[in-house]
Amino acid sequence: MSPAPESRAAAERAAATDQAAAVQSGSNDNALQQVTRFGAAVLRRHGWLLLLVFAGLLLPLWGFAELADEIHEQEAIVFDVPVLEYAHGLAREGYDKLFVIVSQLGYLYGVVPFDIGLVVVLVALRRFREAIFAAIALGGSALLNIAAKQFFARERPSLWESIAPEHNYSFPSGHAMGSMTLAATLIGLSWTTRWRWPVLIVMAPFVLLVGFSRLYLGVHFPSDILAGWAVATAWVVAVYLVVYRGGLLRPWPDR
Repeated sequence: MSPAPESRAAAERAAATDQAAAVQSGSNDNALQQVTRFGAAVLRRHGWLLLLVFAGLLLPLWGFAELADEIHEQEAIVFDVPVLEYAHGLAREGYDKLFVIVSQLGYLYGVVPFDIGLVVVLVALRRFREAIFAAIALGGSALLNIAAKQFFARERPSLWESIAPEHNYSFPSGHAMGSMTLAATLIGLSWTTRWRWPVLIVMAPFVLLVGFSRLYLGVHFPSDILAGWAVATAWVVAVYLVVYRGGLLRPWPDR
């Protein structure tokens, strides 16, 4: 017995529906594969840039914004006083002179003259793009620090009488910004050379020591130091991306 016309029509509709679903599924699979291939191609070609933008620009800016919001709202940051008290608990007469010297090297008697000398040397070597990068990164960081201190107008810590008192505003730390800016600038300049790792090995502990010296001396809160490091990192990365815009399609510009 032949199936009823209604049954044949229902079967045909079901088959058509299954076929359309299969076509749609195949189309979705193709679209997903295309998106996956495109994403993989972007990562292969621009992975370094995406990582640099995230880790060197967006993440530090987020950290600075979080701290700055607390300072602007005049809210206490929970780790500031405990960390300062811990640093003060380490104070010894033999350490005092050491950290005063480290602090001085971290700005007026070390970082500042090195900044000037670096730009002069790059100009003398006719490395003009590198000189422009260094001058904007280093000089701009100093101006940013002055502006930020005036804007936030945060008073210095007063938990104890410092052996090296400061009388201007506290947030963000100029020493932390200056040392981190110099370190990041040198890393950017040396990244494709054999000096990359020596620069990292020297500058990483220098930046940490300068930051700790400001805590040891009681002239900065830990949040001042962290904010200085964060905004300096973001600033140097931003300047690097602008100055070397023509080199963004390869891992690092050839020098």
